[in-house]
Amino acid sequence: MRTQVQELEQRRAAARAGGGEKRVAAQHAKGKLTARERLDVLLDPDSFEELDMFVEHNCVDFGMAEQVIPGDGVVTGSGTINGRLVFVFSQDFTVFGGSLSERHAAKICKVMDMAIKVGAPVIGLNDSGGARIQEGVASLGGYAEVFQRNVLASGVVPQLSLIMGPCAGGAVYSPAMTDFIFMVKDSSYMFVTGPDVVKTVTNEVVTQEELGGAVTHTTRSSVADVAFDNDIEALLAARDFIDLLPASNRAAAPARPTEDPWDRIEDSLDTLVPPSANQPYDMHELIRKVVDEGDFFEVQPTHAANILTGFGRIEGRTVGFVANQPTVLAGVLDINASKKAARFVRFCDAFEIPIVTFVDVPGFLPGVAQEHNGIIKHGAKLLFAYAEATVPKITVITRKAYGGAYDVMASKHLRGDLNYAWPTAEIAVMGAKGAVEIIFRGRTPEEIAERTAEYEARFANPFVAASKGFIDEVIQPHATRRRIALGLRKLRGKSLENPWKKHDNIPL
Repeated sequence: MRTQVQELEQRRAAARAGGGEKRVAAQHAKGKLTARERLDVLLDPDSFEELDMFVEHNCVDFGMAEQVIPGDGVVTGSGTINGRLVFVFSQDFTVFGGSLSERHAAKICKVMDMAIKVGAPVIGLNDSGGARIQEGVASLGGYAEVFQRNVLASGVVPQLSLIMGPCAGGAVYSPAMTDFIFMVKDSSYMFVTGPDVVKTVTNEVVTQEELGGAVTHTTRSSVADVAFDNDIEALLAARDFIDLLPASNRAAAPARPTEDPWDRIEDSLDTLVPPSANQPYDMHELIRKVVDEGDFFEVQPTHAANILTGFGRIEGRTVGFVANQPTVLAGVLDINASKKAARFVRFCDAFEIPIVTFVDVPGFLPGVAQEHNGIIKHGAKLLFAYAEATVPKITVITRKAYGGAYDVMASKHLRGDLNYAWPTAEIAVMGAKGAVEIIFRGRTPEEIAERTAEYEARFANPFVAASKGFIDEVIQPHATRRRIALGLRKLRGKSLENPWKKHDNIPL
């Protein structure tokens, strides 16, 4: 028995050693943690239970039969984050550059299958050189098997990808199909074709960081959600983030005890909206003064910043927030903002997370570029997402709600459950001046000014909409948290279903 135990420990030690001291040192020299060190940071102490530690590749070509390392370049298993079960895989760049083989893929598929079966989030730590070339089509088949699991898990369990090194070629499509992507600045990148291929085909000279780095993907492309300075920051943020999400579409989001009173009055909100309609204010302030302890986890903070999306808690329970941001493009809806918010709303709806929407929107962004790039279809994505959502929906109009953008932003007409307005709200087809210039075209400036004042008195308030039942109540800004908390309590047992369908056909 002693001999067998010794052999077991030797085999375990070989698997834990990864690619060996030299390659581990090279990983550290790049400022990166190893696959196992990352899991130590991500998971609760001593909670990780590894699966398939002794799996080896089955390739015999190109000298691979003589290069066998147990684990085959990925560490897989389960553990807990703040006591809640999660399934994980962490690619090991020290072993064959983290490249994906048939067996490597099978290990990932196994934990994903288990996550779907038991209802627990999947977290993937990606650090891979791509497909293992020596295995050819077997490696490509392995990628496709992983892709299929991503699709089956979508909307069933939360999927979070952390890009902590290279992720190129076909490898990018698995993270792309997960719910959220975190990246690490200066050490992670994603692209379908690398800088060398780009130069050969298009003659464009670009660095890896410019082409597919963390800053590029969290600001311009929106492929990733948040960029962090190093591995540790990204992993600790992942712990906080997963703690906000339900384990599956069959489970409620976790409730965290809070000492923040549900009926806390915020008098400063009474003066948040400036007297001038053209003067901006920061919607972050409203969100942070409404949520528990001011704790707000923003998603995609540097992309399409004219709309805010993220998670906070009310009475300890997770809530998704969407808000127009007056400090950026006056909070206008454009292509990027519409896509960003639509995807977020659909995630919340899939996992039964209530949605609170703060509205201050002057309309959709005009312009040839917006029209030619499909603002109609992209704006419809946000409209579609809100309209199909069956979760509790509470909307608060703080200032402007003009034109079609009023409809789109979780209006009563899209089955909004509770639609509130502050006394400063203006709900109309357009601003007073523009409306008057159309209605009274050709009148003198004096007459235009007089009619504008008349229009403002008539429509620049929330009471016309309230008189029609489109607004449920005009509320005092300082009572916003209290009204939202009460609303969420009332809506906790909400039951609403869409007509039966195989699936919808969202305007992609």
